[in-house]
Amino acid sequence: MAASNGTTYDVRIWEVRPVVGKTRTTYELRWKVARKARSKSFGTRALANSRRAELLSAVNRGEPFDVESGLPVSQRRDRTNEISWWEWVLTYVDTKWPTLAPSSRRSMVEALVTCTIAMLDPARRGRPSEAELRSAMTTWAFVPTRRKAGPPTSERAHRAVAWLAKGTRPVIALDDPTTARKVLDAVVSKKDGTPAAPTTIARKRAVLYNVLDLAVEQGIFAAHPLDRIRWKAPKVAEGFDPRSVVNPTQARALLEATRKLGSDAPEATRADRAARRHGRHLTAFFGCMYYAALRPSEARGLRLGNLDLPTGNGWGQLVLEAGDPEISGTWTDGGRRTRRQLKHRALGAIRLVPCAPALVQLLQEHLDEFGTAPDQSLFRGPAGGRLLSGAYNRAWRDARRAVLQDADESPLALRPYDLRHTAVSTWLAAGVPSTQVAAWAGHSVAVLHRVYAHVVADSQAVAQGRIDAFLGGIHS
Repeated sequence: MAASNGTTYDVRIWEVRPVVGKTRTTYELRWKVARKARSKSFGTRALANSRRAELLSAVNRGEPFDVESGLPVSQRRDRTNEISWWEWVLTYVDTKWPTLAPSSRRSMVEALVTCTIAMLDPARRGRPSEAELRSAMTTWAFVPTRRKAGPPTSERAHRAVAWLAKGTRPVIALDDPTTARKVLDAVVSKKDGTPAAPTTIARKRAVLYNVLDLAVEQGIFAAHPLDRIRWKAPKVAEGFDPRSVVNPTQARALLEATRKLGSDAPEATRADRAARRHGRHLTAFFGCMYYAALRPSEARGLRLGNLDLPTGNGWGQLVLEAGDPEISGTWTDGGRRTRRQLKHRALGAIRLVPCAPALVQLLQEHLDEFGTAPDQSLFRGPAGGRLLSGAYNRAWRDARRAVLQDADESPLALRPYDLRHTAVSTWLAAGVPSTQVAAWAGHSVAVLHRVYAHVVADSQAVAQGRIDAFLGGIHS
């Protein structure tokens, strides 16, 4: 008869039997749990009968037996006390890896490396350097595809993994509030000891909580260890700096500046000409963020088939179906960068975004001058390969310096991503319903209201003024 959580009541226990050997006689206790035979030998009949009596008492009390260990659940704790943090984390990684997106895998590994360093046994000798331990975890141990392919090829990584297999504390040690607080405190700092960003802290704490949540589910902990700790992570700012939003005049000036990068060099070198040409190549890329609120990965993922442009002037439409996130092949199933479904969307889902006449013109000019890559991608790197953040961030920095006198101190459009914030803010300020803005931007309405709370509040004030004017007209 099955119980739950890997336990059963199907238990049979036999009489102790002597086993005569060449030099001595031992006494074997045999029993079955869920039809799986178990046995243990003892030096004397009394010891064997004593252990048999313990098992019989558990059966008579109606206690379920653990199928894996073959012991009563009250004695299963002995095994959980032995499970090291290292053993448990590897189990956790193998469980979670298949369902996670590449960026989430990377974040998970970063969090687990931090927590594992905090769970090292200080009494164990021969510890490799922290850099070697981190490298072994990041490049091999916490990447299931590499771990299953064979042992690490590097001698240092091999030595570090061998030490980690025996050098971490038991998972159950986190039942001690002092130990749990030590690990929590580790997530608030970067490797150099400086404070980590609130978003990083929240992400790492969430991974740690999930690791221990699985341990609760598997019976290692009776209750979640972190729930007893009075520890607060720094608050994460979900909004953005409204000072980063550019007005239409500034946006047009910045986009125009990308067209002219390097064009004022008196003696244009080959590098100058390459920079100038790539600056022009990125004008439409930045335009997609400003006019259509695309994320950088979504703009990188645009292909010719995603454009629904009119033949003349007027509005068009972007049909978004995939993004091209910039992430190492370490975190992908194929071992290389791959296109992914849209953020927060199911595989195969699309998002329709209006394409303003100004963006239609930018895209048509881009196609006329640069065409597309062999895979019909619109935007490419300076050498013709995939467009990386370093290339477009460098171009954006140069464009800001050409337009803004205090570019290095000003928060105005500090990052290309701020163009997306500008687009969403513009739509809301123009009175577009938040449900429609959320659909265009690829947000939920709840996230939209949190991130753009100040813009939504301003829009509501405008709407209330219109209501007052309307009601005033009726009652005058």
